[in-house]
Amino acid sequence: MMASSGGSNGGCASDSKVETIARLAQWRIENFGPFSTRRSDPFKLGIWNWYLSVEKNRYLYIRLYPEPSRITKEQPPLVKFVLRVSNSGPGRRPYVSPVHEKLLRTSEDFVWPVDGTFHGRFIIDVEFLELKISPLSGGELCSIWPNKEMMQNAANKGGLHCLSRMLEEDIHSDVTINTADGVLKAHKAVLSACSPVFESMFLLDLKEKESSSINIEDMSPESCSALLGYIYGSINQEDFWKHRLSLLGAANKYDIAALKDCCEESLLEDLNASNVLERLQAAWLYQLNKLKKGCLMYLFDFGKIYDVRDEINGLFRHADRDLILDMFQEMITLWRPA
Repeated sequence: MMASSGGSNGGCASDSKVETIARLAQWRIENFGPFSTRRSDPFKLGIWNWYLSVEKNRYLYIRLYPEPSRITKEQPPLVKFVLRVSNSGPGRRPYVSPVHEKLLRTSEDFVWPVDGTFHGRFIIDVEFLELKISPLSGGELCSIWPNKEMMQNAANKGGLHCLSRMLEEDIHSDVTINTADGVLKAHKAVLSACSPVFESMFLLDLKEKESSSINIEDMSPESCSALLGYIYGSINQEDFWKHRLSLLGAANKYDIAALKDCCEESLLEDLNASNVLERLQAAWLYQLNKLKKGCLMYLFDFGKIYDVRDEINGLFRHADRDLILDMFQEMITLWRPA
């Protein structure tokens, strides 16, 4: 795919345009006289915008530099490149620079004097052999090529698509899940990779290994389907939001730590007077200290305990004694004179 810069800084627009493909940038100058200067439009290569400029005195001076920006200041590129200058038209003979390797911040960091009679129409090629960036956290310079993030994202997306198809199209399923009111199909290997509890079921001589079935009768088919959606990477936000408490219980039961953390963070997002006591009990039951602290802060630090006075009596009758003790300690801490 080819890209080009837009706009102009004098002369016709095409005279300032730089075309790029892969790691090559090419600037075609149509009309350049003696004692002239010219700067290209910006062109994108890597994560930086770049400029080329030419100046004609005794020599032809060519500059390459990144556009001034925050990223250029904080993470200037270390560039390994080759420049070629050639007259336009057939049979052109390029004037080729040595391989340069420079840390480029400004237009003064690299100037290449060309001892040649280039004027009128000519072409400047820049072949970027390597582009390195220094991490914001410090450490060694690292190459931006190949684009590891893009490759990893593509691989993740492809892998999740395959897993999603296995679940939705029932491709070679080998285990049956019996829920409270329905049956679902899944794959032993996928469940085992996600949960050490599932893995033990199929490794040890337990009934699940023999029967190739699992009883999850404390979940509805919808909640269990959401659990499988999480495991297979196909869950949507609406299903996750709807079944968070059931998913939290399953994550605790089957030792799926990442899902447990995700549920805890989500349950903190929409605390209100109608759900805070339920979530406080869930936080206590599943040892979620962050959620428990958030619920207690909501009730006591923000004074919402007065909004749940009727419901709190039921909590005191049925909740764990240690949870009640925690609540009283929070009240004593809050109301203790300074």
